[in-house]
Amino acid sequence: MDGKTVVVTGASAGIGAAGARKLAALGANVAVVGRSKEKTTKIAKEIGGTPYVADFAKLDDVRRLADELDYPHIDILANNAGLISGKKVLTPDGIETTFQVNHVAPFLLTHLLLDRLKAAPEARVITTASASHTFARLDLDDLNFDTHKYGTQRAYGTSKLANILFTQELSRRLAGTGVTASSFHPGPVGTEFFRDNGLFKLVLRSPIGRLALTPEQGARPLVHLATVSDAQSVNGAYFSRMNRRQPRGTSPELAARLWTKTEQLLGIGDQANS
Repeated sequence: MDGKTVVVTGASAGIGAAGARKLAALGANVAVVGRSKEKTTKIAKEIGGTPYVADFAKLDDVRRLADELDYPHIDILANNAGLISGKKVLTPDGIETTFQVNHVAPFLLTHLLLDRLKAAPEARVITTASASHTFARLDLDDLNFDTHKYGTQRAYGTSKLANILFTQELSRRLAGTGVTASSFHPGPVGTEFFRDNGLFKLVLRSPIGRLALTPEQGARPLVHLATVSDAQSVNGAYFSRMNRRQPRGTSPELAARLWTKTEQLLGIGDQANS
């Protein structure tokens, strides 16, 4: 990874911080992106990286972040930032918070950084998904759960299915550019990611929680996908931990429809005004 520029979002703690540490140790120049200025700065200082503060619940923060990431090229974009909300809350942008932070914000960031990714010899976009996508009910006409009842696991699963579909469509659209895309499930990792959800915190404090993986173990798939010698071999792929798997509920048609819907939400792309 010597000389490579790596952007890791959600890197102020947990899987993101562990992945940033490992990639920095391998020689990468790491941009550490997090919501907390104090935590983000601490990790960046620890690994010799550069801190960037952004709250993905605010799309203007994502746009500002893209401007601040003033690198001539980006070799790795690790879309790792995420949350799970215990109740339905809309962001200032009018989008359900879990869906915006986990899908819409990284979609926008990737879009804004695309020229810098294409400028790298062999750039990779790696997105942290989850086995929770199996709980999804992706209704493109009800992404804010105005019709269907909101459920924490269902909302989170929907956003994680969106991550996988985004990866599949991104890999298709970027065929021939040298940029590849992949996604992964890190496994059951015990981190502060669940700080806003009482049920998950309770589980982690129970005997079951002792089976949880460490952040370093959870970051292994991210590091693997960032360093695997043949990036094309994992292009469009979904990994569960270190094993390639076929995700549930995906299709090229659904991936394309989600892409168009997300463009409409953001007011970008060919479908923005349709």
